[in-house]
Amino acid sequence: MMEFLIIVLNRVEYLERILSIMVEAGAEGATILESEGLGHFLAYEVPIFAGLRKLIGEKKSANKTIIALVKKGFLDEFQQILKSEGIDFSKGNIGVMAVLPVTQAVLPSHQR
Repeated sequence: MMEFLIIVLNRVEYLERILSIMVEAGAEGATILESEGLGHFLAYEVPIFAGLRKLIGEKKSANKTIIALVKKGFLDEFQQILKSEGIDFSKGNIGVMAVLPVTQAVLPSHQR
């Protein structure tokens, strides 16, 4: 059984460490996307919301979104390793992480 892991990473300085930990926890691959939060987009790209800039602060370049198909139960071990490395998504503004069940997937034979 597979799950779909989604990480929206606000603290991009953690990207390399998180990817290394993913491999250590058994992830076989991932895709990294450039992304931007809704508040930042509105504040800097939609003139009517320009007042939000004071609340949001300096415009940063982007977030990173990591997506991967992982084996069921991956998140538990992954979170333990992250916490042991001082990366705790439940504290601070590191980002958000979620897993969704995958009912079907077409994968290369080496990933089954």
